[in-house]
Amino acid sequence: MPHPEWTPDDISDQTGRVALVTGANSGIGFATARALADRGAHVVMACRNPEKARRAADEMESDLDRSSIELLTLDLSDLVAVRRAAEQFLAAHARLDLLINNAGVMGTPYRQTPDGFELQMATNHLGHFALTGLLLTRLVTTDRARVVTVSSVMHRTGHIDFDDVAGVKIGNTWAHYGKSKLANLLFTAELDRRLQESGESVMAVAAHPGWTRSNLIGNGAALGNGRVRAKASRVFGTLLGQTAAAGARPTLYAATSPDVRSGQFIGPAHVAQLFGPPKVVQPNRRAKNSADAARLWEISEELTGVDYRFPAPV
Repeated sequence: MPHPEWTPDDISDQTGRVALVTGANSGIGFATARALADRGAHVVMACRNPEKARRAADEMESDLDRSSIELLTLDLSDLVAVRRAAEQFLAAHARLDLLINNAGVMGTPYRQTPDGFELQMATNHLGHFALTGLLLTRLVTTDRARVVTVSSVMHRTGHIDFDDVAGVKIGNTWAHYGKSKLANLLFTAELDRRLQESGESVMAVAAHPGWTRSNLIGNGAALGNGRVRAKASRVFGTLLGQTAAAGARPTLYAATSPDVRSGQFIGPAHVAQLFGPPKVVQPNRRAKNSADAARLWEISEELTGVDYRFPAPV
């Protein structure tokens, strides 16, 4: 059922909790980080561009009555940078209550990362897969921890080519995006399964924002110097999309509501899941394929070199 009365004001006091939000300097990530900080969480804004992150943090701190904010440089498209960021976080924090895998790129012209991965698959899935695994030791030792991974309605267009998960083959940019968003859901499903199998209390939840005004499409086009395309994408989204604050509601609900269960997918309730209050939604059948989820997991471990080590069940 939808939760029409739920707003970020319903988030319980987060004082003493640590939340890491990737891509927190703009759009849905900024709205997510802001809401959590407003409720008392110590928010680690993990962002690729330190200057943009600093400006976003300054804006947040000037708006909020109270805030506890920390910046962490994180480039999800570079596994060396992911490992560096994870090491810095682990050295500084004894707990991790909320890991919000939010950052993403969309509609980027074909580009390979330093690791040889297609940029969207690297940023949206493989980088987050690696980050979550590297931070697993903090998650499993933190009471009531959650991992929320942000997918998209465009997961419906995705097909995983298991012979080319990294996206080495040059293909349609939107096909790569849909694949990465389907991978987010398969990752969440397999993470949930493995956590439950090991007896851990960590919750793995997915969310998607619906149709939201954000920098995602425009930034993707801008990465390829497609200035006309970037401007058109921003104008189109501004005219028709909901606000970033509204788009952040499913993520925030997934991260904080006591009604959420591990393995669920949270999205907007209305108009083909494009707008409205948060509710539990259903992904397409490809996202529910447990064999594909397990296979993608194994390939992702191989590609990233990150081997998840779950404690043995007690």
